[in-house]
Amino acid sequence: MRLCIVSETWAPEINGVAHTLGRLSRELAHYRVDIDVVRPKPACPAPVPQALAELQVPSWSVPGYREVHLGFCRPATLRTFWQDNRPDIIYLATQGPLGWSARQAARRLGIPLVAGWHTNFDHYCNDYGVPWLAAATRRYLRYFHNGCALTLVPTHLQARQLRQQGIKDVKVMSRGIDGEGFSPAHRDPALRRAWGVNDHQPVALYVGRLAAEKNLALLQETYHAMRNVRPDMAHVIVGDGPARAQLESALPDAHFTGFIDPEALARHYASADLFIFPSLSETWGNVVNEAMASGLAVVAFHHAASAELIKSGYNGITVPVDDPAAFCQAAVTLCQHPADYAKYSRLARLRALEQSWAGIAQQFIDHLQQAQEAYHATPRPCRIRSS
Repeated sequence: MRLCIVSETWAPEINGVAHTLGRLSRELAHYRVDIDVVRPKPACPAPVPQALAELQVPSWSVPGYREVHLGFCRPATLRTFWQDNRPDIIYLATQGPLGWSARQAARRLGIPLVAGWHTNFDHYCNDYGVPWLAAATRRYLRYFHNGCALTLVPTHLQARQLRQQGIKDVKVMSRGIDGEGFSPAHRDPALRRAWGVNDHQPVALYVGRLAAEKNLALLQETYHAMRNVRPDMAHVIVGDGPARAQLESALPDAHFTGFIDPEALARHYASADLFIFPSLSETWGNVVNEAMASGLAVVAFHHAASAELIKSGYNGITVPVDDPAAFCQAAVTLCQHPADYAKYSRLARLRALEQSWAGIAQQFIDHLQQAQEAYHATPRPCRIRSS
């Protein structure tokens, strides 16, 4: 099988979509799937090692959020690329301008399409002060995805929600974890000393972009409440983004790391005790999987990966998505009970290890093959040209 992946983000960019695509690409190589890539030209030249052919297109940063880029390319350019490097199927990872052009070009060439749902763009409208755009965004997304043979989403809850919104042919493809890369074995006593804690003092960790859609006001409130009952605990925030300066001002005692490399990230996870994740913008949330594999007790909303992986009160804690007060209280209560978060941490890792990337890659291939069969089994209308 020859697969072309179209995405407006890829490593070395740091986000969940880039991480997922990178891991999938490496795993697919073991299954003899040939991969081509279409993506925006990166700031630092870095070819995709697994790609047989690659098309890099112009890009522009999103105003006010320079870390996020959109790719721009005429459908004719993509048609030329695919005529020279024709794939059996195309995976559209993003629905921005590049994804739209790719959709148009592929349909013109008769190449089956599978789309991924990696980002809740309609939710971002509320986070960035343009709620009036949400309905139009949902209509666009429905039209975009219904032009594809399949849409792949990471959770069963999201699959039900998209079907209710009128999106057809939705299937679930979860996300995996590297159980050796993220492990309690990476716990670093020296790092904990740098945070000013001993073995018996708790450390609460957050990992993610520091941006409006991450519900950082609740993170701030929760950290303050936890500190009130456990003055000796440390708070660590890994990540960067436009909201960092405001958060640093609100949480002067927290340790801010900015973006860090994967090895350091694994040590930060393993050296903490609690993972506090208030975000509701994720479609999956790789950081939840990573935290659980690292042996952390997670407090999160019953949403995305947390809803799939956490049995509340057994291997972590989840609360209803419409109850921020319960979220804060859950974190406050848990940080006062070391025996509970020690128990959750052990069981969390066992659950996370069930999510192997090899299994996810096989699931992805099965979906691609089903999409090909469905596409070629569907009658195509004949075009009769008048003389």
